[in-house]
Amino acid sequence: MTDAQTPDMRAAARELHNAGLCVLPIKADGTKAPAVRSWTPYKVTRSTPAEHDAWFPEGSAAGIAVVYGAVSGGVEMIEFEGTAIEEGLLDDVTEIMAASGLGQEWQAILTGWASESPSGGRHFRVRPDGAPVRGNTKLASRLARPEEYTPEEKQRLAEKPGARVIRVQIETRGEGGYGLVEPSSGTVHATGRPYLHIEGGPDTIPTIAGDVLDAIHEVCRMVDALPVPEAPKTAPRLQPLPDGGMRPGDDFEARADWSEILAGIFKPVTTRGGATYWAWADGQGGVKATTGRGDADRLFVFTTSSDFLPEVPYSKFGAYALLEHGGNHKAAAAELRRRGFGSEPARRRLAPAPAPGGPFSDGSAALDPDTAPEHGHTPPDLQVVPAARPTLDITIEADAIDGVLDLMRTGQLPDLYKRSGGPCWVHQDDSGSPEVKTLGTDNLRAYLADQLSSYTVRVDPKTEIEKEERELLMPKTCGTILGRKDWPLPPLRGIVTSPVVRADGSLLQAPGYDAATGLYLHPRVALRRLRAEVTADSLARAKDIVLHQMLADFPWEKLAHRAHFLGALLTPILRPYFHGPTPMVIVSSTSAGSGKTLLKDIFKYAYGSSDTPWPENDTELRKSITTQLYTTGQPVIVLDNLPNGYTIKSPVLSALLTTETWGDRVLGASSAVSMPNDRLWILTGNGLQTGGDNGRRALWVRLNPNVPDPDQRDGFKVGDLRPWLRANASTVVAALVTMVRAWVAAGAPTVRTRMGDYSEWASMLAGLLDFLGVPGWLTDRADAMRQDSETAEWAAFLIAWRERFGDEIITAGAAGSTLAEHAPRHPKTGELPSANVLGGWLKARDGRFFGDLRIIRVWDSHRCSNRWRVEAHERAGAGQ
Repeated sequence: MTDAQTPDMRAAARELHNAGLCVLPIKADGTKAPAVRSWTPYKVTRSTPAEHDAWFPEGSAAGIAVVYGAVSGGVEMIEFEGTAIEEGLLDDVTEIMAASGLGQEWQAILTGWASESPSGGRHFRVRPDGAPVRGNTKLASRLARPEEYTPEEKQRLAEKPGARVIRVQIETRGEGGYGLVEPSSGTVHATGRPYLHIEGGPDTIPTIAGDVLDAIHEVCRMVDALPVPEAPKTAPRLQPLPDGGMRPGDDFEARADWSEILAGIFKPVTTRGGATYWAWADGQGGVKATTGRGDADRLFVFTTSSDFLPEVPYSKFGAYALLEHGGNHKAAAAELRRRGFGSEPARRRLAPAPAPGGPFSDGSAALDPDTAPEHGHTPPDLQVVPAARPTLDITIEADAIDGVLDLMRTGQLPDLYKRSGGPCWVHQDDSGSPEVKTLGTDNLRAYLADQLSSYTVRVDPKTEIEKEERELLMPKTCGTILGRKDWPLPPLRGIVTSPVVRADGSLLQAPGYDAATGLYLHPRVALRRLRAEVTADSLARAKDIVLHQMLADFPWEKLAHRAHFLGALLTPILRPYFHGPTPMVIVSSTSAGSGKTLLKDIFKYAYGSSDTPWPENDTELRKSITTQLYTTGQPVIVLDNLPNGYTIKSPVLSALLTTETWGDRVLGASSAVSMPNDRLWILTGNGLQTGGDNGRRALWVRLNPNVPDPDQRDGFKVGDLRPWLRANASTVVAALVTMVRAWVAAGAPTVRTRMGDYSEWASMLAGLLDFLGVPGWLTDRADAMRQDSETAEWAAFLIAWRERFGDEIITAGAAGSTLAEHAPRHPKTGELPSANVLGGWLKARDGRFFGDLRIIRVWDSHRCSNRWRVEAHERAGAGQ
């Protein structure tokens, strides 16, 4: 085909056909429509020369077109509209192609087969290699200018003012499309002007690799000027702040440079007009992005291989948030503010909460030697909120947890302690007795609501003004704090209700928490004035109050029982001074009305006591022990009113009385706790006895009024004891403390006394009572067998055995049948044991002394069975 425009359409069709293209006739009416009934078949089937001859007779005025796509051997046409040529888009694209490494391929397209349309546009043909021809595609467009509106477009805008009128600048004709070619002329086009040949022809269409052609398309898209709607996700809409303030994102938008934001991802390759074109940082693959298009400086990325959405506008702040913070705009803004972007937002501070109530008295003035005790004294209120409470920002949960722990560590959370079960507080029940409460989630939340002003910082999204709003810690935050294995709190090792002697011999007498011992002094009664030194007169007065007034009229069976009761009464004051457990105190009498309950009440009025009924079985006993140790704060626990004549025989009680630490699972919880066994255990009842190992773990206090109707007795020195105790409990406590202080001041002398696990305590009390001149301490040991039903029963059995058989070795069956009237009975049925049962009982007591006799097992290898004999201790003498 030559530059001369020929009207010979049949020859033009033959040339196009010979180049492998599918030809169509075009109407000569300016519509550019095919001059056939249906051109659809020609999308897949190439037209023939015969059809060409029929369509283009000599002198025909019809136009000619090429069907693009597979039917023409895989040809695509790239069209630049006349306005695009006028506005320099072809020059822009050509420059970008060269900068992106596509200049050689683009020049091949420009010079392969180029035509000029009647409107001044340019048509370029290309064959993709290794990829199919795509359908018709619009690559670049812009909004139409008002002077370009057609009457129809003006009418549409009048009907829909928000509609957009678009002018396509660059597009393709591909699979399923066609385009007019030279020498079409005359009325074929609405302008009446012809299609002109510029460069090359059908035989010189270049073949370009499919991926390269895709890159060429991307470059053409880069000059698209059609406004794209912005999304908050990629280009957040930031509103100006009041009072001239600036958001970090706005400041970053004004000050940041795209080169800094895109460093390591893209690098600029060329700038044309206000737009900059970017390629990969390594320079491979051509141009992939643009910035500076249009009025807003936005980033458009045209590849799907980056973190950015393709062909979506990104602001500088949106791009930074995506690359550095995964699209989290709040985190991005916070980091930018940290780096100095934006103005510091104003904050509305939290108003201070008013301090509740007025001052309170904790009773410590009663310890002043010059101050007399005040009437109506009550224990300290443990829940008072300080006038100036600390504040804590809990906006971020992790900071809230750290803040609470720091307040614990610095001692700013008063009356909060820890023990094995976790944080706890001390409070008093309705009767004034102290209780320990291990905190649950709601307890800790309520406590923190009282003790600190917690708040969250909320930011007004429009004004960015920060506002502190009062807020309680979330339950899950409190649960997380309680879920720790340790807390920076002072340890609570126990509660005492009277002054006590510390391990170093000093006196703990100030109410409240004592850091030296971990004890909390919660006085049961108003504390009397205590002189700096104990005089002989004050000691004599104390002994008179306790021994010759309060205890004078009790019908002690023996002096030992008065000494035992006084030793038990002094034990709570001495408890921190010694180590190890104490035995149970059994208060028993021959009949009701003897004064057991009054003895128990002395503990109640002086120290406070926790009364609990005797449980039905060992399982319930264990639960009761755990509950008392874990929740109550009284130093004395009374298991009251055991059945008449009851034999105390419990392995659970034996374990309790020999351990310093009691461990168990707390009721209603799955966690196990350990608690110090620092209480004095008292059991009361009539005609009580012990069995098993419990007898060795008992301190007996027996009353025997030796009169009928003992409750009718009268003429006591102090009158009715309970009213006297109510009026004089403070004096009684002061007297007991004075006795102990005098003994400590004298060097705390001890008298060595052996009592198994309780030897330290027994030796200490022996020395104290000896110092006070109170006789009888542990002089009733010979009566222990009489009080222990099991020991007495087995002692009698062994005596009869020894008398009948001497040193003879016999079988269990022989012993049971011969000594039936002396043999131990079954504890539940009262029946004689069988030979096998008696053998088992003997085996369990092998080597144990009952009195001066013990059972010895002898193995009979011939019969493969146990045989038995009774052996006397050397102190029993030859007569045994």
